[in-house]
Amino acid sequence: MPDLTAGDLIWVASVAVLAGLVRGFSGFGTALIYVPLASLSLPPLWVLVTLTVMDVIGPLPNVPRALRDGKLRDVVLLGVVAALALLPGLWALGRLDDTGFRWVVAALCLATVALMASGWRWTGRMSPPVILGVGATSGFLGGLSGLAGPPVILTYMAAPLPAAVIRGTILLYLVLWDVIFGTVLFARGWLEWPMLALGAGLAVPYLAANMVGARLFDPTRERSYRLVAYAIITGAGLMALPIWSLG
Repeated sequence: MPDLTAGDLIWVASVAVLAGLVRGFSGFGTALIYVPLASLSLPPLWVLVTLTVMDVIGPLPNVPRALRDGKLRDVVLLGVVAALALLPGLWALGRLDDTGFRWVVAALCLATVALMASGWRWTGRMSPPVILGVGATSGFLGGLSGLAGPPVILTYMAAPLPAAVIRGTILLYLVLWDVIFGTVLFARGWLEWPMLALGAGLAVPYLAANMVGARLFDPTRERSYRLVAYAIITGAGLMALPIWSLG
């Protein structure tokens, strides 16, 4: 168990609030913000477990709306193949130290923002092979770094679909991913009570911030919300770079 100070706990709680706000008004961003920033105070496995516990609870108030708007068939396909790809990702995670974990997380966060902000649009069809490929990539990266969202977020935000459908599908998949990930960690005996307790404690401010963020959501200001999310995720990725602790 890591020796956490009061400052560490305050920092992680603040990060949870920030991640909840962004998730509420944009429909994505929890892991892209929480993982890099929480890794400054917590070991990799603690980051992933606390994220899973708080993130499976936080978005629940927004699930009914997502069920109406999202593509449930896509979510199921994504979840099935992601569950299969998760195990190789966890194997790779076990071979990373704390510094290596931060390099991977920071690189993925910055690359994700760069691709989203580039304005790249995809005109192809969301066929089953495409969805399965995205799910496999998501599952592997989720096991390796906790960042299962970027492949799905990038694909659906670039797809020619209505904003509400994109937002609902992403939210539903991320909730399903948390259930899958938590189940696998439990089966492998990687869950410990201190991790679970911290995650449950963080779920309270995260849930409150998520609800506030959801109330702020206005479909007519979608572009502004994305720009704010991009800026915050970029800052989180830069802060996680291990270069700041060198020397």
